[in-house]
Amino acid sequence: MSVFLALLVLSVTIFGLFLKYRHGFWQRRGIPHEVPSFPMGDFKEWRTTKGFFEIIGPIYKKYKGTSPFAGMFLVFRPVALILDMDLVKNILIKDFNNFRDRGVFSNQRDDPLTGHLFALDGTKWRDLRQKLTSVFSSGKMKYMYPTVIKVAEDFRKVLEEKQATAVGGVIEMSELLSRFTADVIGVCAFGIDCNCLHDPQAEFVSMCKRAVIERRHNKFIDSLMEGAPKLARTLRMRQLPQEVHDFYMGIVHKTIEYREQNNVKRNDLMDLLLELKNKGDKNFAITVNDIAAQAFVFLIAGLETSSTTMGFALYELAKNQAIQDKLRREISDVLERHNNEYTYEAMQDMRYLDQVFSGEWKTVEN
Repeated sequence: MSVFLALLVLSVTIFGLFLKYRHGFWQRRGIPHEVPSFPMGDFKEWRTTKGFFEIIGPIYKKYKGTSPFAGMFLVFRPVALILDMDLVKNILIKDFNNFRDRGVFSNQRDDPLTGHLFALDGTKWRDLRQKLTSVFSSGKMKYMYPTVIKVAEDFRKVLEEKQATAVGGVIEMSELLSRFTADVIGVCAFGIDCNCLHDPQAEFVSMCKRAVIERRHNKFIDSLMEGAPKLARTLRMRQLPQEVHDFYMGIVHKTIEYREQNNVKRNDLMDLLLELKNKGDKNFAITVNDIAAQAFVFLIAGLETSSTTMGFALYELAKNQAIQDKLRREISDVLERHNNEYTYEAMQDMRYLDQVFSGEWKTVEN
């Protein structure tokens, strides 16, 4: 027991000294930086009381104009916060080959759903991005439009039903918009009709929420994985809860198996990814795990962002009757020009609708 305690104390001491040395990275180089806290660096409030941009925003404002970049720390990992626009251009364009790593955790071997475009590094990221560029072109996205419209029509019917039974005329739009978004993602990315609008307890809804909110580990372990992704991969660590992983991998495997056996085409994201897989590029083959990861990031990136944007847009419209009336007039005029059909071309003609969702209506009205 005494030997164990001695080794434990020695390990903690060595780790503490290592962390202190790493936290001196920017100071030794004379770079302006925040004083990191032990052990989380500058991200101690991340995923607890503050979002990512709430942390870096004040630091950006503090050092803007004083230096081309400022130093930060994610646990013991030095992070450069770029402050100069010319330097941003160099990093993203001229010197991009030196800065193509995402800098976040991914583990394709043990946690395949993390092997998506926003997490991969280096050559794997470059090759996958080249493959997926054609998939996300505006022309390909147009193929999915009828599928989205079908879900939107279902959303309209559900909204009318709720309006008829709402107490005091009050409808909880936030949850309804989340379920609508989940239905759209389910049918477009995963190729399934998950029926979230009609069933608030649908498994796809609950798993969507778990995928966004739940973590496999505690905050400290998660931060270590983000701070040392190479070490985490070496230790074969995983990020996603097992049930979430099994659920989405199971959906993708079953959908692909059914479509390939029955030659089913639905003009959705799954079809486009399957086309890439079946091309059989010997230099960079798209696997089933790759397809699952891209569909999963479509869910993670689109669920809360889309539903929240729609919720805020509706809130602003409710507060600003003049904006609401102007938008309604535009929609009516455009639909009249398109034979009262909400086609892809009709949507493209609704310029003021785009301004409303972009927040540009404030500038326009002023």
